[in-house]
Amino acid sequence: MRSAPMTSSPFHNHDYLRLFTAQVTGLFGTGLTTVALGLLAYELAGAAAAAVLGTALTIKMLVYVTVAPIVGAYADRFPRRPFLVSLHLIRATVVLALPFIDQIWQIYVLIAVLQTASAAYTPTYQAVIPDILPDEREYTRALSATQLAATMETLLSPMLAAAALTVMSFHWLFAGTAIGFAISAALVITARIPNVTAATEGSFRERITVGMRIFAATPRLRGLLGLNLVVAAAGSVVMINTVNYVRDTLGGSQSGVAALLAANGFGTMLVAVSLPRVLDRLGARPVMLTGAATLLAGLGSAIALSFADAGGWRWAAAIAVWATVGMGTAAILTPTGQVLRRSSRPADRPALFAAQFSLSHLAWLLTYPITGWLTTVAGFTTTWVVLAVLAAGGIAVAVRMWPRHDPEVMTHLHEVGTIDPARLIDAVRVDDRFYRHTHAYVIDAEHPRWPTQQRLAESTAA
Repeated sequence: MRSAPMTSSPFHNHDYLRLFTAQVTGLFGTGLTTVALGLLAYELAGAAAAAVLGTALTIKMLVYVTVAPIVGAYADRFPRRPFLVSLHLIRATVVLALPFIDQIWQIYVLIAVLQTASAAYTPTYQAVIPDILPDEREYTRALSATQLAATMETLLSPMLAAAALTVMSFHWLFAGTAIGFAISAALVITARIPNVTAATEGSFRERITVGMRIFAATPRLRGLLGLNLVVAAAGSVVMINTVNYVRDTLGGSQSGVAALLAANGFGTMLVAVSLPRVLDRLGARPVMLTGAATLLAGLGSAIALSFADAGGWRWAAAIAVWATVGMGTAAILTPTGQVLRRSSRPADRPALFAAQFSLSHLAWLLTYPITGWLTTVAGFTTTWVVLAVLAAGGIAVAVRMWPRHDPEVMTHLHEVGTIDPARLIDAVRVDDRFYRHTHAYVIDAEHPRWPTQQRLAESTAA
């Protein structure tokens, strides 16, 4: 077997290194804010703190679902570096204001502003990276590094916050977070970020839906929608059920909660570190479908575990299940950026990444309340069966919608008069009606539909 050619690390690219450092700094700042926000909610609401945090989380998801497509529609209209810097500064300002509030409604307002800035920042940042790292292998390694950084933040932020709280009030965590966002803004300022030519003209409705239209018309992206549901279904077990399962079923303490979350993070890191070479050999589809099968297996194991009698071995089994969910999650999330990059022109990437950001969080917005409500009224077994059914449905959608044979370069026909002749310089005129054209095929204004198998056969025959 021919080995893949050696490539340099993406961290040798100074612009990417600065942006990655800014992203990691922002991630840890957000993690510290999450801890401090919980303490602030308890200070203001006491026993009702859980309800306050639940409302804040709902606001976060609603903002992610609604704001990201709007930002994606207009992100290509702004110089991207000043835009990213301004979003960091907005988040810093909001975080600085949080320690001074004294009403619960103020938390909701500031969280809405903070998450709006985050919903604008994340897809814009994701769309910048493939322009800075045009080499496919470097970009794949950058995706793995991003997933690893997100996992490390989840694991380390609570520990850093706990250490800080031994010597200072939680209010100072907000100040530290604001400093982190300011540092991130400074790092972005020093990076060279290419702007893109605006791709989509037309009405507000047309611009805001461009990413969604690309999703709807691209088979592999329709498959990705199913995979988003699989991730949300299995991930909800970790995000919603961990605390209650450890405390109420396993009889554990806060350290037990940390152990299960750490197991989930370890599984994610293990796959994120090893995945780039596998992606180079196999491509995204088999890796992501394997990740989906792994998540379904994790849910099945959780269901079996819920029937088990009490015993010390259940701790080991639970750790294995939570780690399995982490592994499957990383196998799907890490290659997602690669799939989005392959499915769009550079100018359309902000809109497409924003659409994925919104649609993936829409899946979480579905599974979060299902998991929370069902667990309360019906228990873990029923809840996890329902989530497994949702995950199985997501896998069925992915397998059906994302064809096994999915070439990047496609030969297709253009009807005379339907496309700018300047775009057809390398095309072949086959008759009075059609040109035959071969290139990397993505949905855009000149390619509004995906070629059918019959159309592809006709273009080849011509």
